[in-house]
Amino acid sequence: MSQLIYLPFDHLHRKFGALKNADPKQDVIVMVESARMTTGRNWHPQRLHFLISSARHFAQSLRDEGFTVEYEKAPTTIDGITKVQKKYKTHKLICAEPSSHRQMEQLKGFGAELVENDFFLTTRKHFFIWADSQKSYLMETFYRAQRARLNILIENGKPTGGAWNFDKENRLPPPKNYTWPKYLEHKPDAIDLEVGKELGFTPTTTWATTRKGALAQLNNFIENHFATFGPYEDAMALDNWALHHSLLSPYLNNGLLHASEVIDAAVKKFNTGDIPIESAEGFIRQVIGWREYVNGMYWYLGPEYRDNNQLNATKKLLPLFSDPTKTQMNCVKTIVTDIQDRAWVHHIPRLMVLSNLALITGTNPQEFLDWMREVFIDATEWVMVPNVIGMGVHADGGAMMTKPYAAGGAYISRMSNYCKGCAYNPKLRTGDTACPFTTLYWDFLDRHSETFKKNHRMSQQIFGLNRLSDLPELKVRAKEVLKGLDAGTI
Repeated sequence: MSQLIYLPFDHLHRKFGALKNADPKQDVIVMVESARMTTGRNWHPQRLHFLISSARHFAQSLRDEGFTVEYEKAPTTIDGITKVQKKYKTHKLICAEPSSHRQMEQLKGFGAELVENDFFLTTRKHFFIWADSQKSYLMETFYRAQRARLNILIENGKPTGGAWNFDKENRLPPPKNYTWPKYLEHKPDAIDLEVGKELGFTPTTTWATTRKGALAQLNNFIENHFATFGPYEDAMALDNWALHHSLLSPYLNNGLLHASEVIDAAVKKFNTGDIPIESAEGFIRQVIGWREYVNGMYWYLGPEYRDNNQLNATKKLLPLFSDPTKTQMNCVKTIVTDIQDRAWVHHIPRLMVLSNLALITGTNPQEFLDWMREVFIDATEWVMVPNVIGMGVHADGGAMMTKPYAAGGAYISRMSNYCKGCAYNPKLRTGDTACPFTTLYWDFLDRHSETFKKNHRMSQQIFGLNRLSDLPELKVRAKEVLKGLDAGTI
């Protein structure tokens, strides 16, 4: 009797998950392209194309290996699986633990046999053991434990380079008169074009949809960008959309690459002596630290965590998030346009511009979360829920982050060249040309001063309110800004 292995579209690796011990002679692979995936929400077409085309390419690679692959289009995942079960007259179904609470409950209720998810370096069980032993869930604490456990950048029990963290060396603004290395282009093939035709989307050359392309992207980063990744990892530039970022998150998140492969390549290159410690540590921290931490916290905090709204933020999603012409703010207009073009911007525009704006305007966290889930190519559920609810808009009351990531225009001006030629001045709090970020930052602190005054990491900012002689004017300007943002005129 054939054994059915259900393969979600983010488990696309032959050596991990339910496939690692699969036998082409005995096992039948089930993949389902559900209507919920394609039409259930206002998904970015680039994101949909990437997920579906990657899955179809992977299905073909399994057929080439000798597997029988049942690739079904169905209203729901369960409908597709049920159809295949009837065809093979079996109810036995194996799957690696899925990546979302919703699909976990669906598959459990359906009677699937779930094997451990090993698409991360830390199992859910081991993360729970770590989290249960902590008074607070600091990523830095987890990261240091990861370094020691995995023996990465460790020498004689101590961190390589004499420090665990080289953040201070990695905060340079975008350089002037700098030549950025070109990023790879991935020519669409017949499968890409077929999927594009079905979706009414013209495939781009930005993203690979095959294992071979993902490995090429990894190699391009290691050889051409890794050495200078660190210093500019927090910079935002008008003249380059990717800087020295790896562009590997989509492939890590759908399984075409595994974290162990990425780390092995990075460590091997670092050991040649060609990579500065600040670049090596900064990149490795993103993979074995933040990525693993966010996934662990998603499962540890439970399905109800996404509903947090402890700052009582009720504003509807701003028009500028879906239409960049609805704002005169150069930073937001540029970033949202980049998202529309490629379904991607790096972590600082996501956190310090988009999420910061949602935070200081009091935008409803679930509406903002839904938008973030829909528009980014790498936006799986486990990624976005902790990143938005915990880090981005501080809706969890500090369960993940000890302080909100609120900032005025000064931060954006320091870390980018967006402010040059903008209609607004990041140095001004009041007046028609005052930067909305600067105005709303102080208004946010004033609105939530009682909440944050006992937070030791916020005391300096809250105390700063006392020095504002123009606070009454600022509050009037803040109302004007919020009204203008709603109208799409600010």
